[in-house]
Amino acid sequence: MKQSIMDYDTVALDDQDSALVIIDQTQLPYNTEILHLKDQKSIWDAIYLLQVRGAPAIGVAAAIGIYLAAKEIQADSFDDFYAQFVKAKEYLDSARPTAVNLSWALNRMDDVVRANKDKSVAEIKEILHQQAVAIKEEDTWVCKTIGEYGLSLLKPEMGLLTHCNAGQLATSKYGTATAPMYLGHEKGYNFRVFCDETRPLLQGARLTSYELHESGIDTTLICDNMAPSVMKKGWVDAVFVGCDRVAKNGDTANKIGTSYVAMAAKYYDIPFYVCAPTSTIDMNCESGDDIHIELRPAEEVTEMWYEKRMAPEGVKVFYPAFDVTDAQNITGIITEYGIAYAPFEESLKEIFRKKEAAAKK
Repeated sequence: MKQSIMDYDTVALDDQDSALVIIDQTQLPYNTEILHLKDQKSIWDAIYLLQVRGAPAIGVAAAIGIYLAAKEIQADSFDDFYAQFVKAKEYLDSARPTAVNLSWALNRMDDVVRANKDKSVAEIKEILHQQAVAIKEEDTWVCKTIGEYGLSLLKPEMGLLTHCNAGQLATSKYGTATAPMYLGHEKGYNFRVFCDETRPLLQGARLTSYELHESGIDTTLICDNMAPSVMKKGWVDAVFVGCDRVAKNGDTANKIGTSYVAMAAKYYDIPFYVCAPTSTIDMNCESGDDIHIELRPAEEVTEMWYEKRMAPEGVKVFYPAFDVTDAQNITGIITEYGIAYAPFEESLKEIFRKKEAAAKK
């Protein structure tokens, strides 16, 4: 039987081969190429070049990547080990600045190292191994739980719209924004899903429409400037998007064009939900103004996907990979510990209180 893209792990650890195993997402949907990455430069490149992408998947890849780096460290003392560990951590952390999951996962692994500094280097390496596996397993639970909360807001036969890719290809399983769609599909809800293509990288076209279509969900691909048109026709009942960072006040950073979709949804009185694992919520970031937005290479706009260069030589290009959606345009932020509503600064604090309470049980 032919394997579907949904049969593969987006990101995994091959501990025996000391490799981070990913689907090369730059090759989809035409080629399903599985990469075994064994050195830090290859892992850094995979994150920067979007071979692995999506905030949760980047976090899992970072955890596995820093474990593999630690596994190769030769050191007799904790201080020597930790100095090399920090160097590897800082290197991986420089790959993508906007997705908070990258630094979140690396800091979590760092916390584990420092908490066990009285143990042998061999024991610390095994603890890092266990933590990397745990982060991946938690991501699957988080996504499914977000999906259950999201599904509670929906009814069968609804039309849904999503922007870019916050699907299984961006996580360990289910996705964030697509999790309600997959869980609804399992229950026979017969959702109709519109996927924004998101230029210039076309992740909605190459990834979201691909994985949803492969799963048998009624999927329609639209250009990323067409969302208001389908909203005006009454075809969209709710919007679900992912995000790469949530600020303390509820502003969120996601793929460029998301803020435009949110404004259109508000105009047409359509609920707009951001699906955000708590690992993407940065309570140290006051507002969207404080989120560092990654600028990508101009060639991705002027040349990528074209047989010949599309834009004139020498023309200036402004290409932020993300934009910030203002909290006032967001109906709710769906997390694994519930749904936060405005005022977000208070409701997000309550989400973390629930998370802390659950950790104590």
